[in-house]
Amino acid sequence: MLVSGSLSTSWTAYLGLLSALSATFVPSVAVKEHDFKKCHQSGFCARNRAFADHALATTSWQSPYNIAPESGSFKDGQYQATILKTINDKGETVRLPITISFLESGTARVTVDEEKRQKGEIELRHNSKARKERYNEAEQWVIVGGLTLDKAAKVDYEDKTQVTVKFGPSSEFEATISFSPFSIDFKRDGHTHVKLNDQGLLNIEHWRPKIEKTESAASEETKEGETKEQDKKEKPKKEDESTWWDETFGGNTDSKPRGPESVALDISFVGYEHVYGIPSHAGPLSLKQTRGGDGNYQEPYRMYNADVFEYILDSPMTLYGSIPFMQAHSKDSSVGVFWLNAAETWVDITKGKGSKNPLALGTKAKTSTHTHWISESGLLDVFVLLGPTPKDLTARYGELTGTTAMPQEFALGYHQCRWNYVSDEDVRDVDRKMDKFKMPYDVIWLDIEYTDEKKYFTFDKHTFPDPIGMGKQLDSHGRKLVTIIDPHIKNVDNYPVVAELKSKDLGVKNKEGNLFEGWCWPGSSHWIDAFSPAAREWWASLFKYDSFKGTMENTWIWNDMNEPSVFNGPETTMPKDNLHFGNWEHRDVHNLNGMTFQNATYHALTSRKPGELRRPFVLTRAFFAGSQRVGAMWTGDNQAAWDHLEASIPMVLSQGISGFPFAGADVGGFFGNPEKELLTRWYQTGAFYPFFRGHAHIDARRREPYLAGEPYTTIIGAALRLRYSLLPSWYTAFRQAHVDGTPIIKPMFYTHPSEEGGFAIDDQFFVGNTGLLAKPITQKDRVEVDIWIPDSEVYYDYFTYEVVPTSKGKSVTLDAPLEKIPLLMRGGHILARRDIPRRSSALMKWDDYTLVVTVGRDGKLAEGDLYVDDGESFDYQAGQYIHRRFVFDAAGKSIVSVDAEGRSAKDVQEGEWMKKMRQVGVDKIVIVGAPAAWAGKREVTVESEGKTWSAKMEFTPAMKGRGAFAVVKKLGVRIGADWKISFA
Repeated sequence: MLVSGSLSTSWTAYLGLLSALSATFVPSVAVKEHDFKKCHQSGFCARNRAFADHALATTSWQSPYNIAPESGSFKDGQYQATILKTINDKGETVRLPITISFLESGTARVTVDEEKRQKGEIELRHNSKARKERYNEAEQWVIVGGLTLDKAAKVDYEDKTQVTVKFGPSSEFEATISFSPFSIDFKRDGHTHVKLNDQGLLNIEHWRPKIEKTESAASEETKEGETKEQDKKEKPKKEDESTWWDETFGGNTDSKPRGPESVALDISFVGYEHVYGIPSHAGPLSLKQTRGGDGNYQEPYRMYNADVFEYILDSPMTLYGSIPFMQAHSKDSSVGVFWLNAAETWVDITKGKGSKNPLALGTKAKTSTHTHWISESGLLDVFVLLGPTPKDLTARYGELTGTTAMPQEFALGYHQCRWNYVSDEDVRDVDRKMDKFKMPYDVIWLDIEYTDEKKYFTFDKHTFPDPIGMGKQLDSHGRKLVTIIDPHIKNVDNYPVVAELKSKDLGVKNKEGNLFEGWCWPGSSHWIDAFSPAAREWWASLFKYDSFKGTMENTWIWNDMNEPSVFNGPETTMPKDNLHFGNWEHRDVHNLNGMTFQNATYHALTSRKPGELRRPFVLTRAFFAGSQRVGAMWTGDNQAAWDHLEASIPMVLSQGISGFPFAGADVGGFFGNPEKELLTRWYQTGAFYPFFRGHAHIDARRREPYLAGEPYTTIIGAALRLRYSLLPSWYTAFRQAHVDGTPIIKPMFYTHPSEEGGFAIDDQFFVGNTGLLAKPITQKDRVEVDIWIPDSEVYYDYFTYEVVPTSKGKSVTLDAPLEKIPLLMRGGHILARRDIPRRSSALMKWDDYTLVVTVGRDGKLAEGDLYVDDGESFDYQAGQYIHRRFVFDAAGKSIVSVDAEGRSAKDVQEGEWMKKMRQVGVDKIVIVGAPAAWAGKREVTVESEGKTWSAKMEFTPAMKGRGAFAVVKKLGVRIGADWKISFA
């Protein structure tokens, strides 16, 4: 969060003191787009863009990077060699070791280092204490598996110019490594899909000493400037050294002790027009071109986690988090790349004809997408994923970086937040009123004002005199409290936390190696260095109940401002020449910083009390690849505006396909006061975010859902209850995401990869495997909606069972008055829900289930599943869960429930939770699109656990566009048992 408009009283008083103490501090109210760099203001980005301009404009251009053939060797699925970079007309070269690893999964990894830096044979400027190597520890934070080498990979062809390796399942993939100039051509089934350095834009800025220029050298430069015009076109300009050794922006100077060290590479997706991913940006799901032209961006997509004030929509500018994972998709084919680099990174995207689509018949030229990746420092480390489906990509990426953490069930409910609830009585009052107005919710949140003068791990004794009493009231009906804890620690006397941080030397250092001091909400602050094992151990001690007094077992944590946000720092963040554990510069690890802090908090919450091992809940604002393993994220400080509501859907979808699906946006918009129609539509949209939280700025009017007034309160309440009724299906979708990285809400290209008409659609989505197709209203005064239908299946309205008149690949217009959420059910699915309204998910824990069957157009099979565990502990890892597969077979006239994983009762030793689940059953089954032949039927036969009995069925015939449906009630079967219902 950032301060805006009129400031809180305490902050206003403090701001005067800040201004007096620091002339360099600029209040964040002034932050605008120009406070963040464009490419031309970022030295390494400008240099590499200029390098690309020259290479692409020069007909005789040849990349100066060549593999020395004699250096190459292949063993056990790995090719190693040395790239020689020619650096001048004399033929002098720089040695760049390259390793190409072919992995069992079919993923390939290409890593390039720099020999001089690797061996420490360089000199640092300014007597810097920084490491000499290129940063090589990102893997330790990000990669958790999938690195087993494919020892079955083999060299298929080799000569003095190239080597071809076949690898992957059934050797269906191959990589041709060309030596001069260096490039790699990745193929699947004999067709090219991905090319590295195809355009010759590989550029690794090698170390060189700073040489002070003499007058004669300057004279030589003048002579070179007098060359003929043609020579100017063909020869590269003299390298611009103006940002090699130091760089200034916004009054801050970066000392750059290692000099220029960027890495860049062009990656071409041959025959692919659409690329997705690299969140987070406030733009469309299908990424735009970045080199100008109608509707395109002028700037590259930037990944540099930053505290961006009221972010700009339809922009490639950086936001709070970064995941450098990109997917390319064409009809029936997907490939991807994961760029493992935690430094500031820019990505240019261009598209063009001329490459033959490897999947198209004939010779028609199809669009290819060319990308240019540029990082400030570190290794060149890129993974190539060859698909062929979107699901294959997310699974392989999940294998590498981990899948989303299995959350506690409460985390999928509704979260009520604002900056700030002003007292513990305020919290109690909101809690009571949510009950009074029958608004289900699970969590209430406290922003920074709950603390004692912005000192984390404290409660203000005047406004929160009884936090334990507050927590107990919440706990009495299963609700939780989330408190904010940020990484900046107030630098003030008589504060034990900062005293320990200093005495134990656990903070981030400045370039001189002294404790870094900056400004954030508390004023003068120090930052915990969560890269340090000792700092993480100390951090864990602060969360113990006897340390963080006022917290209970139902208290969880929100990590904000962890980009990190530094109000008086360059681009509102930490200087790049700061030093972290191991003497790595901040520039090397910037995008990892938020993840390391969230990781420290996650593990702290597992050790608050001996024997209390529950799944932590930690929300983060900053994130990187791998953050999905330790919590949830939200899209940051949005605005109470229709266009921000509209932008939230592609932003959340992008998170999902990029491996971090536990995502949401502030419902209602953080800044400003939403009109009631907007607030209502936002709740209807938020009910379909994986992370569902209402939040508001300190200057925003109170907008708890019961304050909206009628008819809005009733409509918002209905959206909340819809979310809660479907929690079993949401939880099942989270389980699938946890197992294999599948997104929780899925865009059209993901679910229907053959339908080109859906590849750019990003305002509608399917929920898990339920067949639910949602298209929330995100525009003012809209009372109808156009939903694109991706297939020939039948679709029913979720609420009325109306059969929607659809046509494959076409849009259908549906009425959507304010009280209506456009939500369809695709035929051929079975979903689970709980229909008894409750105040929180905890109070639903032992309720029976309802199954909804949607009969497909062919009238035959429908399928679905349900996953249930205790919603809290890690016991599911020991088999303490129920996972059922449901199949409706119209031909066999039956519905059956079987264990989804083929487990039998003897395979699982029931713990306490599973024993208690024996009392939970299936209350009813609704069959939408039921066969007309059932019209006179009043009973069905139920078989389970060796017994047979009858259950009543009510049949309602089709009428006026509504499908026929049947309801079987009081089945008497356990949710965890095998059973069969016969309609014969």
